[in-house]
Amino acid sequence: MVPQAGRPQRAATHRCADARPPPEGLHRAGHPRPNATFVELEGSRALFVGEPDVSEQLERFVAGEHAPVDTDRFLATVLFTDIVSSTARTAAAGDTRWRETIDRHDAIVRRELERYRGTWVTHTGDGVLAMFDGPGRAIECADSIRTALLSVDLEIRAGLHTGEVTRRHEDIAGLAVVMARRVCDLADDGQILVSRTVHDLVIGSRIALREHGTHELKGVPGEWTLYEVSP
Repeated sequence: MVPQAGRPQRAATHRCADARPPPEGLHRAGHPRPNATFVELEGSRALFVGEPDVSEQLERFVAGEHAPVDTDRFLATVLFTDIVSSTARTAAAGDTRWRETIDRHDAIVRRELERYRGTWVTHTGDGVLAMFDGPGRAIECADSIRTALLSVDLEIRAGLHTGEVTRRHEDIAGLAVVMARRVCDLADDGQILVSRTVHDLVIGSRIALREHGTHELKGVPGEWTLYEVSP
């Protein structure tokens, strides 16, 4: 059987061709406990620790059977962007012209994400949700997107947070995603804000951040110090 933390470890083994029935105590040792296994080995001879099949079972017993790792949950830096005054600009430009503007926006954002090895997750209607495996590159990419979009007369706000996320098909979810969204919501026009977590992870880098006060993030417990990415 597999050992369980905090409980006495008892191994239960028996040979299937042994004329003697396995003592009932072995089945009790190996079965009712979650994740435990009663092991029945081939043959009828007595069990000796030095035999390969017995040794293998003992090694597995001592080491334990590990549950599969949840590969759908991982650490990421999450970026949200929003186009400033998108609703008013849509009304002024009309649907067709605004769609062309969004196409230019998307092309620029995808180009910058590729440069900084970010991943486009989804379009949010008037912005983008993206993720990175490093907070420094995420900040630099957000700043580069901000600058590049000014060339096509678009201004954005952005928010970043680092934490564990869960992959859901092509999307991501989790508290880290919610927090990045809330940080973005607090940004002013043309501003990029990051959480204290992101700030602490890039200390010592060349990235310039200045404190932007302590804020409540809707739906998130506690207060959070935010930092602005210098233009």
